[in-house]
Formats: sequence, structure tokens, C-alpha cells
Amino acid sequence: MNPYILATLLFGLGLGTTITFASSHWLLAWMGLEMNTLAIIPLMAQNHHPRAVEATTKYFLTQATAAAMLLFASTTNAWLTGQWNIDQMTHPLPTTMIILALALKIGLAPVHAWLPEVLQGLDLTTGLILSTWQKLAPFALLLQIHPTNSSLLMGLGLMSTMVGGWGGLNQTQLRKILAYSSIAHLGWMMLVMQFSPSLTLLTLLTYFVMTFSTFLVFKLNKATNINMLATSWTKTPALTALTPLVLLSLGGLPPLTGFMPKWLILQELSKQDLAPMATLAALTALLSLYFYLRLSYAMTLTMSPNNLTGTTPWRLPSIQLTLPLSMSLVATLTLLPLTPAITAMLTL
Repeated sequence: MNPYILATLLFGLGLGTTITFASSHWLLAWMGLEMNTLAIIPLMAQNHHPRAVEATTKYFLTQATAAAMLLFASTTNAWLTGQWNIDQMTHPLPTTMIILALALKIGLAPVHAWLPEVLQGLDLTTGLILSTWQKLAPFALLLQIHPTNSSLLMGLGLMSTMVGGWGGLNQTQLRKILAYSSIAHLGWMMLVMQFSPSLTLLTLLTYFVMTFSTFLVFKLNKATNINMLATSWTKTPALTALTPLVLLSLGGLPPLTGFMPKWLILQELSKQDLAPMATLAALTALLSLYFYLRLSYAMTLTMSPNNLTGTTPWRLPSIQLTLPLSMSLVATLTLLPLTPAITAMLTL
């Protein structure tokens, strides 16, 4: 892609998210979401592969449906209450519609079916943008709504953790596994959003750091399925030794960074007298942990069952930047000791 066009698209992507962040009016927020969607579509279709075009079409139709639903709900709210402000949603009907529209935008269960299929058709770099940056604008709106229907958020969150756990068990494609991982993590954020928005934001940021590391590891190894992970030890042995720790951090295993948000969320749910909900969420985390362990096992303790065609990649020098990967890897593995400082910041 021409660098000028790429710079324009990335600028549009950032501008759309920024407009949504800064808006207090539903029409401005909707405009920012639309700019965001229109900027990423050429990035998704740049490979001119049938799978990429199919994924782009599915993404466009899904996002257009969610945007139309959001616009209809905000118009209904203006008709019923006489105001367009995001932080003054008082009527339950448009609030419920907007929560469902934003759930469709970020891929929460039960409106999640598009996310694994779309992510599977993209390259790892665009998939990383879709899994991280594209979640920011809808989350900013969800945090501003102060929903009146808390049981809806709890239901979406619990269903997402279950679907994200069960869906990833039988997958062999890494991008689909990461998509179900995204659904499960978003479910955890939804569970605690109404009780502690700052904790939801912390969970989102730690998820971004861990997902950034995972995508960059797979990109460095050019791995798209589990079999291709088995050859990674010949390319980058040190990274192969550290990658299972990144995957287990995504699963929420102590003493790694991913344990921190899940621990704090379970603690908050228990404080709110929702011990059964916390127990169910913890059990669904075991499902996710299983397929992360499966990836770790395939990467470190198995050899590839077949000879992969193509140039032997470990004989060629890598031209990829490794500084972003090393920084995110350190953050993924070592942020847990900062938990007391982070909790002190959350209580300010």
C-alpha cells in the first residue's frame, strides 16, 4: 500500500476514535464510529485475497448494522426525553438498544459470531488493530452511558466468558483462538463495568498489552495455526521459552500480569454480594486456560508433524522490529507486583 494512503487511513482511524472520545452528543459519537469503520476497511481488504474480501464485507455489514441501530436508539432517546447527551440516558428502551448495538460493535456474545470469522480472514497486523484499537471507541461510550439495565450487562458478560471459553476449545487456527480469547476478556470487563468503571479500564489496558505481545510473537514466527507453532523453536528459541508465559498470562494464571484484573474483578463481585456470579466467571476462566495450555504445549513440547514447504526461515535474518515486542513482553510478564500501586490509583 502507498505510504501516503496508509498514513491517511491511520490518521482517519485515530481521528474517528478521538472524535468519539471527545463527544458528548450522540450524533458526534456516531460520526466518530463511522469514520473509524470506513478507515479500517481498506486496511482489511489490502491483500486482495478472497478471504480478506469476505472478512471485510462481513465486518462492514456488521458495523453498519450496529451503527444504524445506535443512530435509531439515540434518535428514539431524543424523541422520548428531548436531549441528545450521552451521559443523560434515562429511558430504559433506547439504553438497552444502545448497549446491544455497542455489544455488536465489539463482539460480545450472543452477537459475537462475526468476530472469529472476520479475524480469521485478516493478516496478523490488521487483526491486532481490530482486536485492540477498534474496541476503544465503543468502550468509551459504554463507560459514559451509566446503564439503567444492569442485569443486561451482567448477562452479556457472563455469556461472553462462557462462549469465549467453549468456542476456543476446538480451534486449530490461532486467529480464531485469539478472537474467542477477546470475547472472553470482554465478558470479564462487562461483569464489573457497572460497579467499577476504573477497573474495567484497567482490565482493557492489560488485555491490550497481553494481546499486543501475543500477536507480535505470532507475526514474528509467521504462525497462523497450531502446527506452525511447533517449528518456532528453530527460529527464536529464547522467545519460544517466554511465549508460554505470555499465553498463561492471557489465561490469568498467577504470578503473571493477567491474574491481576481477574483477581480484582472477582474481589469486586464478591463485595457486591455476587459470589455465585464470581464463581461461574472463575470456572469459565478454566476453559480459556485449557486452550492457552494447549498452545503452550504445542509450541514447546511438540515437533511439527510434517515438513513445512518454503524457505527455512531460521537461516534468514529477521527484518522485523523487535523493540515493541520486547517492551510488551516485559510488561506482560512483570506488571503483577505493581498491583498495590494500581489499586491505590483506582481508589483515588
